Amino acid sequence: MILNIYFLILSLLCIYGIHRIWIAYLYWRNQGDLICPPLAFYPMVTIQLPIYTEANVVERHIDSICSLDWPTDKMHIQILDDSTDHTSAIVSRKIEHWRQRGRLIDHRQREDRSGFKAGALREALPEAKGEYIAIFDADFVPPISFLKETIPHLIEGKLGMVQSRWIHLNRNDNLLTRLSAILLDGHFMIEHTARNRSNRFFNFNGTAGVWRKSTIIDAGGWQHDTVTEDLDISYRAQLKGWDFLYLPSLCSPAEIPSDLSAFKIQQYRWAKGSIQTAKKLLFKILKAPIPIHTKIEAFFHLSANISHPLTLLLLILMPYTWFWRTEEGSMGFWLELMVFVASSLSIGFFYLLSQKESQPTRWTGEIRHIPLVLALGIGMSINQSKAFFAGLWGKDQTFVRTPKKGETNLTPYRAPGSIFSFLEIAMGLYCCVSTAYLLWVGAWQALPFLCLFAWGFSYVGIMSLSIPTSEGAKDFAD
Repeated sequence: MILNIYFLILSLLCIYGIHRIWIAYLYWRNQGDLICPPLAFYPMVTIQLPIYTEANVVERHIDSICSLDWPTDKMHIQILDDSTDHTSAIVSRKIEHWRQRGRLIDHRQREDRSGFKAGALREALPEAKGEYIAIFDADFVPPISFLKETIPHLIEGKLGMVQSRWIHLNRNDNLLTRLSAILLDGHFMIEHTARNRSNRFFNFNGTAGVWRKSTIIDAGGWQHDTVTEDLDISYRAQLKGWDFLYLPSLCSPAEIPSDLSAFKIQQYRWAKGSIQTAKKLLFKILKAPIPIHTKIEAFFHLSANISHPLTLLLLILMPYTWFWRTEEGSMGFWLELMVFVASSLSIGFFYLLSQKESQPTRWTGEIRHIPLVLALGIGMSINQSKAFFAGLWGKDQTFVRTPKKGETNLTPYRAPGSIFSFLEIAMGLYCCVSTAYLLWVGAWQALPFLCLFAWGFSYVGIMSLSIPTSEGAKDFAD
């Protein structure tokens, strides 16, 4: 029975591994960017900046937005400020500075955070003066040409949304930022390009993109019944028939979490929200009159986080399967090893390709990090499994933001530690004990994987142990 469960899980994970290879193939077959059409005129654009306790980055952020190369009388900025600390005072000073230079800026503050980011965007939309709505999170520093490289596509192509690619301001801060940058590169360089260029659905990433205002309204507006309002509205809009465009050559720099606790909060929210969105929309997608290949890709995209609890269960069962192995089953073990290696290699190849394409002159230096990327993904499986079940069965829709460090780190926003960190450390010890056991019974073939997994769980658990400051704890208490 245990062997049957084990091989079923391994087979399911292998299917998702093959899907990654398929995405890489779609990227290879459809790679390339589009030439930006000439800009015939300057339409009014509203730029929305949702902000919540962002003292470390908000000045840099507002300066970069106000410096965009777009006529002053055609750019309307809405700062959606839900902050409960001194961030609002910093924002007010910056607004006064840029108003004196002719920028049209509204400082919108709410008495409560109902609906969180989605609520702020929804409440501000009726007051947006522009036909096009650009959205940026507080850690983003877009290039000055951002609007000139996106708006013409919307005008000429009658699209609903244009998304740019994220790149990373603090990529080289530490090992975590290097590994998480590779994970994000896989999504933004390979997945987005493959899906968009092969006429499959892809999603707005909550920031660094521009919407047609009428698209947001037609899709039903911003809704906060999931914690990934961006993924939710993306699928609703595309189900309505709107086309999206991805521009991998247009890069928008931003921060990535520089400590494990913040990274886990970000990944937890994304995983939980994708499952909530799957619950909400997947059945509608499968029933919709759209091509079958679009439905299949939507299924894999929205259900991908099931791989985390499956991986966790697989690792727990691995040493126990040896109790039920017989001499006749040795061939089965070699088949198992081949499938396991193929699954791992597919993920490794996927992320290596992302580095080759996103960093063509420096990608060879990232080869040594690929095994650690796999280990980090494994080490995150407890956190992500918790997110999966919270999205599947939970009722909580609270949006917990990711803390930003900034260049000066004026305010020590910290994510609180979690008891699950000790569970991750315990899982690392379990992998070490399993390694010793399998070595004792002669199953040396599995040792490289278990050693890597032991490192992944131990790294994630130990590095995410933190005691939040009182102010940081307050920021995340809601």
